[in-house]
Amino acid sequence: MATLSDRLDHILGVKAAGSLVDAFDMHTVEDLLRHYPLRYATQGQPLTEEAPEEGAHITVIGRITKAELRPMRNRRGSLLKVVLDTGSGTGRGVDVTFFNGDKVKYVVREGLRAMMSGTVTYWRPGQWNLSHPGYLILPEAEDDDASVGSLTTVRGGGDLRGLAQSAKGAGGVDTSFMEREFIPVYPATAKVQSWDVLACVRQVLDQLDPIDDPLPEELRAERALLNVSDALRLIHLPERKSDIDQARERLRFDEALALQLVLADRRHEVSGRAARPCPPRIDGIAAEFDTRLPFELTEGQQQVIAEISADLSRSHPMHRLLQGEVGSGKTIVALHAMLQIVDAGQQCALLAPTEVLAAQHYRSLRGMLGDLGSGGELGAAEHATKLVLVTGSMSAATKKAALLDAMTGEAGIVIGTHALIQDNVEFFDLGMVVVDEQHRFGVEQRDALRAKAKSGASPHLLVMTATPIPRTIAMTTLGDLETSTLTQLPRGRSPITSKVVPRRQHPNWVDRAWERILEEVKAGRQAYVVCSRIGDDEEGSGKSRNGKSKAKETEKEGPTTQAVLDVFDMLRAGPLSQVRVGLLHGRLPADEKDQVMRAFNDGSVDVLVCTTVVEVGVDVPNATVMVIVDADRFGVSQLHQLRGRIGRGKDPGLCLLITDAAPGGSAMARLDAVAGTTDGFELAVLDLRTRREGDVLGAAQSGTARSLRLLSLLDDLEVITAAQELARDVVESDPGLKKHPGLAGMMHAAVDAERLEYLAKS
Repeated sequence: MATLSDRLDHILGVKAAGSLVDAFDMHTVEDLLRHYPLRYATQGQPLTEEAPEEGAHITVIGRITKAELRPMRNRRGSLLKVVLDTGSGTGRGVDVTFFNGDKVKYVVREGLRAMMSGTVTYWRPGQWNLSHPGYLILPEAEDDDASVGSLTTVRGGGDLRGLAQSAKGAGGVDTSFMEREFIPVYPATAKVQSWDVLACVRQVLDQLDPIDDPLPEELRAERALLNVSDALRLIHLPERKSDIDQARERLRFDEALALQLVLADRRHEVSGRAARPCPPRIDGIAAEFDTRLPFELTEGQQQVIAEISADLSRSHPMHRLLQGEVGSGKTIVALHAMLQIVDAGQQCALLAPTEVLAAQHYRSLRGMLGDLGSGGELGAAEHATKLVLVTGSMSAATKKAALLDAMTGEAGIVIGTHALIQDNVEFFDLGMVVVDEQHRFGVEQRDALRAKAKSGASPHLLVMTATPIPRTIAMTTLGDLETSTLTQLPRGRSPITSKVVPRRQHPNWVDRAWERILEEVKAGRQAYVVCSRIGDDEEGSGKSRNGKSKAKETEKEGPTTQAVLDVFDMLRAGPLSQVRVGLLHGRLPADEKDQVMRAFNDGSVDVLVCTTVVEVGVDVPNATVMVIVDADRFGVSQLHQLRGRIGRGKDPGLCLLITDAAPGGSAMARLDAVAGTTDGFELAVLDLRTRREGDVLGAAQSGTARSLRLLSLLDDLEVITAAQELARDVVESDPGLKKHPGLAGMMHAAVDAERLEYLAKS
């Protein structure tokens, strides 16, 4: 018999278990049983939508109504053209093509029932075809020969032949298994196919002992949930559709509860840390700053400032996410919070992802504060504090002076990049850490900065993002962070129009894009041209970064993207030769980057050709046009961030998205969606749906690694909310879950030690 914690090599043998380790990092019985089916092959219908995407791999079951051998047009041999009636009620069957028609014509014959699994190809609009699929001839349900073990051979080929072989026992092929209403189809690899996983799952389930359920019986009864033993069996080997639904409902709740237990435990731990209270003062720098503001804050800004102010007044550290639209005024909210900390005699660190953004923040905050930010200088205001900038490329003397101001407490606000995290950076009394564009920093980096606070105290933490990335949405939806949201734009912000420019279909539209830039420049305004890569790594070598021939790589992978260096040269010598064009990218020396940015800020550069170094925080109100070259190479959030650099003044903005993406494809649909709305939160949901939630408990932020298998953070809000309430109640009454060992095991099964350490730091 077997338990969830048993090693797979003890159950399956070293060879089979080793394959699962290599392919999926599975080590225990639970690892295998939590590898849920992606979908199920069902009798009489395709596994996916009626009109699946080209390239999708699907399985269909039906009766062969046509099997016609036709000669190939351009080479020797014959095709077998097959029509499979799936009983879907559409009036037409699924077209199937076998390229080795002469070999399969004796097996794939009219009148037989068959299962076929292959890749979808569209030969003409609206009509899809399975090209050379795996196939399996199924026995008729009424045949006596369809009994278990009655067949000694498998009639089929390709993937499905392997599936049938997995159902083969000592007495022959278990054809009754092939007759099941629902046959599980698993995530697979080239070396470990779906039927290999299925064979292992069936072997394990045959030996599995009853499982002690971690959920109390009364809770299961209240929510009508299956016990975990039944759920794990039925998710793999359901008899009916309701089995799948019930199993998923139980296992979905388990996922939600496991995550909520982790997050509730973390919230409890954070609330137990000590922080020095920093209540607002009526006679300090924050109050003086408020009286000097030349404009009225939005209602949203005032509300968020009040929320943060209340947090900072408490004796445990703030742990808050500030999210808001591009240009919604997050920086001034964060500045107000920092000034409240300064009023309490402590320091703030503002962590920015790039030197360009750090320098921009420094100039922006100095500009907002005026003489309130010139502490230690002649003419400083009475309550003034000092701002310093620390970046990795500063001169030794300048950096030494800034570090000294941070260490002695002379500087109330220290702005910098990852250079702030280095061991030689010390603070006199660090009271708050503000992280701009939090997704650009690992939690280890943030933890290293927070560790610079005085012993026994934890600094307050404020993380900001202009467009929530999938991981942020996930963490927020799961209730890990206290969240403040700015939805209003400050008065005076101009609208932005976005248009997709399909370069292949309308090359003249690209010429028109450069003309629009000239028109704006002649009207006294400025523009950005953004590219996805720099390009200097390819100069002169004829090879790309991986050492492959550029010609061969291009031939294999299709057209390459345009490098910023090439676009800069092309524009300066051609369409934009009559205006002043500047170049900015991440590999320029720091002083050169700063010089270019200053020139663009003061208007001595008309058009800035750049990479994504301008993605966040850069504020040039006179810039009204942005052209994004190879826009399909950028993510949804990135495009929205970039677009937010324009329309920041009195004149409307125009964003042009140049692309070679095919019409009707997913990349073009993504660009159309970005062009169709300026609502960053709507785009964040699109981003999440496109990339999936990602591994919400780990560092991964794309959809490649997931700790969530069944739970959808967008669609299962009720489940998440119920799990959150239960988790918080349990953790509040039993912080270490010592009285709930089953729930503790569930929590630790959701995250391994590395992820738990990651969570503890984040």
